[in-house]
Amino acid sequence: MVGNFIADAVKGKSYLNYDEKIQKGIILHREIDTFTDQHPIVRQSKRRLNIRYNHFRGIIIDIFYDHFLAKNWSQFSNIPLNLYTTEIYKILEKNNNIYPPNVKKLLYFMVLEDWLMSYQNIDEIKKVLTRMSQRTKHQSYMELATEDLLLYYNDFENDFLFFFNDIINFTQSKIKI
Repeated sequence: MVGNFIADAVKGKSYLNYDEKIQKGIILHREIDTFTDQHPIVRQSKRRLNIRYNHFRGIIIDIFYDHFLAKNWSQFSNIPLNLYTTEIYKILEKNNNIYPPNVKKLLYFMVLEDWLMSYQNIDEIKKVLTRMSQRTKHQSYMELATEDLLLYYNDFENDFLFFFNDIINFTQSKIKI
């Protein structure tokens, strides 16, 4: 879990600087990213978005799928989302000493604003996308993406539900290795 959490901040072979369990989490995260980027349903979701988002479509779909995971959490887990997120935050905070500085800052705000629970709410998704848009060097228009979400809400949700079953199976097959 820790490796998965820090994976985007760990570049190239620097993952080798971490212990074996964290390395496995980083590698798994990278494999999931590759699987996701190549998945036909994810590509379908990206094509559904307005062309104005250009190469930011993948980021937007990732956030949309986070929304649908939070919304549909009870279909995938017997543990209520609020209890699960509390445990996740505890585990992540317990390992804070090994994180790069930018990840420490991210975790602070993630816990403070309870991002994992907030993804259930479309207004919070809009805030997330707006903050991300403000941090980009180029015009991304991500702050407008909830318009697309609302326009094709059921289609995006169906995409997510189909895709998520595939990603569960993919992840389970990788963990068994």
